[in-house]
Amino acid sequence: VYFFIRFIAASDKFWFMLELYSFVDYFTIPPSFVSIYLNRTWIGLRFLRALRLMTVPDILQYLNILKTSTSIRLAQLISIFISVWLTAAGIIHLLENSGDLPTFSEPVAISYWNAVYFLMVTMSTVGYGDITCGTSLGRVVQLMFLAVGLALFASVLPEILELLGSQSKWAGTYHGDKGKRHIVVCGHITYESVSHFLKDFLHEDREDVDVEVVFLHRAEPDLEFEGLLKRQHTRVKYFQGSLMNAMDLERAKVHEADACLVLANKYCQDPDAEDAANIMRVISIKNYSDDIRVIIQLMQYHNKAYLLNIPSWDWKQGDDVICLAELKLGFIAQSCLAPGFSTMMANLFAMRSFKTSPDMAAWQNDYLQGTGCEMYTETLSPTFTGMSFSQASELCFVKLKLLLLAIEVKSDDGGDSKISINPRGAKIPANTVGFFIAQSAEEVKRAWFYCKACHEDVKDENQIKKCKCKNFVGGMMIHSVIKSQEISQHITAKGKSNGVATTKPGGPAQSSMVNATKPANNVKKNVSVKEEPKPNMNGRPTNKAAVQQKSAKMEVGIADDQAKDFDFEKTEMKYDSTGMFHWTPARAIEDCILDRNQAAMTVLNGHVVVCLFADPDSPLIGLRNLVMPLRASNFHYHELKHVVIVGSVDYIRREWKTLQNLPKISVLNGSPLSRADLRAVNVNLCDMCVILSAKVPSNDDPTLADKEAILASLNIKAMTFDDTIGVLSQNNGASDSLSPLGSPIVLQRKGSVYGANVPMITELVNDSNVQFLDQDDDDDPDTELYLTQPFACGTAFAVSVLDSLMSTTYFNQNALTLIRSLITGGATPELELILAEGAGLRGGYSTPETLSNRDRCRVGQISLFEGPLASFGEGGKYIDLFVAALRNYGMLCIGLYRFRDTANAFDASSKRYVITNPPTDFNLLPSDQVFVFIHWRGRKTSSV
Repeated sequence: VYFFIRFIAASDKFWFMLELYSFVDYFTIPPSFVSIYLNRTWIGLRFLRALRLMTVPDILQYLNILKTSTSIRLAQLISIFISVWLTAAGIIHLLENSGDLPTFSEPVAISYWNAVYFLMVTMSTVGYGDITCGTSLGRVVQLMFLAVGLALFASVLPEILELLGSQSKWAGTYHGDKGKRHIVVCGHITYESVSHFLKDFLHEDREDVDVEVVFLHRAEPDLEFEGLLKRQHTRVKYFQGSLMNAMDLERAKVHEADACLVLANKYCQDPDAEDAANIMRVISIKNYSDDIRVIIQLMQYHNKAYLLNIPSWDWKQGDDVICLAELKLGFIAQSCLAPGFSTMMANLFAMRSFKTSPDMAAWQNDYLQGTGCEMYTETLSPTFTGMSFSQASELCFVKLKLLLLAIEVKSDDGGDSKISINPRGAKIPANTVGFFIAQSAEEVKRAWFYCKACHEDVKDENQIKKCKCKNFVGGMMIHSVIKSQEISQHITAKGKSNGVATTKPGGPAQSSMVNATKPANNVKKNVSVKEEPKPNMNGRPTNKAAVQQKSAKMEVGIADDQAKDFDFEKTEMKYDSTGMFHWTPARAIEDCILDRNQAAMTVLNGHVVVCLFADPDSPLIGLRNLVMPLRASNFHYHELKHVVIVGSVDYIRREWKTLQNLPKISVLNGSPLSRADLRAVNVNLCDMCVILSAKVPSNDDPTLADKEAILASLNIKAMTFDDTIGVLSQNNGASDSLSPLGSPIVLQRKGSVYGANVPMITELVNDSNVQFLDQDDDDDPDTELYLTQPFACGTAFAVSVLDSLMSTTYFNQNALTLIRSLITGGATPELELILAEGAGLRGGYSTPETLSNRDRCRVGQISLFEGPLASFGEGGKYIDLFVAALRNYGMLCIGLYRFRDTANAFDASSKRYVITNPPTDFNLLPSDQVFVFIHWRGRKTSSV
């Protein structure tokens, strides 16, 4: 029946009659009728039907079971081998059981399966001899098959084994446990990048990390990488495939994944090409599953705009981009305002466990204790409802031993919520999410468990756990709302009983302090800006007093213009259209270029020197990301630090389009390695010297990528400076605001200042090169970057510290928003859209709405050597400083910047190190500087 159906369906009947399978039917169908006629079973040629097995691969392809070329070819080879083998066995079985021709005498009884066994032994050349052919014709066929079989065995079997071997063990499909989440990680997948990622993602301090990590990459892992996967086999899976292939995305179950993370190669030769490749991966992922959350690393800031062109890209749904250039330069910019802040923030979002040791130096133990702190979020308990932020922060620090940095503020109109850092004035609503600095997620739970009724008398913060209070109904403690008001009243009353003025931040006491330290346009000595201790601390020569006083004196004219009676904000555009940054009409780069003589004649001090190594065709690094945080609108115009860029004008000209609308920028066409150029820009009088390199690392020896930066750093440290100009300019006025001891500059400078005292931060590409920055450290070359002295002191920064942000962003989307708002000076989604147009910042006329954007926190440093908080520097405790600064001035203390050597030895180092969130009983020193979040303070003539 099957034969006639095929015959009728054939388009060419003649060629159908000559097909192989038609001949098979010729030899197998007639014997069936012969058996009926003879009324006996006849073996015949029915074994030829085994040749039909060769059609099995075609059938499997019709059924869409075989899809890949490898599987199709493998099925074909196996079917051919088995078909020939079974057909030849049928021939031997027929001939042996039929006997010798022509009389069919002396038949040899042999079963079909024995014949199959016999031919396999023969074909493999083993030849056991237990079964042999007894008939002459059988022996002839055996000899013929031996030649055919050997050729078949020798050709087909190796190809089958090769195809089986080519089936990679990484080519499977992900099968996760039901109810268990997984994420897909792709992009730049190497042993180094994966080990750093997993170290942070699977850190023990993270709570309930019940997430499987699936890596998808084109190449097979090397042996070292494979060893890492085996050690983490219970939580990590690896599959070989491409993000651009929908079948590979299906294998990794991307549509079921909790998120997809795309890693970038930070050491690539072409950053724009790397970004383009990763953006294409995002397009492929979003095309496959438009609702999956994607977190991507990008190298260049200007490439962020292309993500906005993806229709399903939505940051409100969790999609986010970590721009390495933006954050790296933003961290460095904040270090220009508060030296060491980059180190503090980098340690906060990286998961690390500190292990102090009595064998370590005291400063190392203090620093390591701070590195164990991380940033966490937790919902505040109903006890905090109705409190002001300062009251809640004080309660958390004093009672719960937690540092509350910020809260998530939900808009009244139901729109997007925003993160407010150290807000003032507003009361905390119910179910508010707080951002904390703590050692572990377990500690942060105290903020949710805390109950006024049950925990008020608890002295040990570790005993604050979930209580069984009867008032706890449905997650809301109704009674505690009333209690929180009692707590806030108690905090205020306690402040008054201690004899401390507890006026609101920005109130009369605060403004009187500001006015008292700002006599008649003379040197401004306000605790709201960074103050350095006087130079006679520990016998360390420094020029900080001259820097601050000269910078204030230098900008007095501009400050006076802003303070006149007419409404300055409405007469011209001085902020960008969002009100977040200072703005100026576009200037040609020629108007901002200085030659060496012009720079030497310009009184530069309190400024920022950017030493930039770049070839004319080097990739753009986005200098705007460095300058914009220094031009945030929560600084008064006269507080802005002048930025002097020393480098190739041909390169800076390419960057200028993004810098032309930012005020107070000068360019010196020179070399950062030229001491004459460095002296011309008064590098010894700068507030910070930033050393950057835009050059592409060489593939030949990646360790030499930082050679220019290291040479420039060592060159500046080896320089000495004649301070005649500094003394003369210091003596010309500004004497009313000096201490009774007279000018510290005149007393302390003895003819020269060493370059080792110049505040400096060096950007490194290769972490291991940090060992060459400080010649007086004893760091092992294999020491992790965060444990090295230059990083602990805030004088070195590497882009590798930003790797931890991928994990941080996945577990807490708001954490990246908080970090970005801190680092960038206030970049908003609205501003991102404006910059994506490529036309740079747009100026805007000031309105009450845009002017209100100035009222936001910024980072600063205050000194404990002088000023209203100087009393705490004489053996005070950190908790007393924290409470007094928060109550009196609204300043939130987050850490200390302390001299590494606190002894008054002659050879004492002038280096400082970072202490993040010290313990409450930590002893303070007069030479300490305090990292604080400061509120913007408007003038009386201001509209704010």
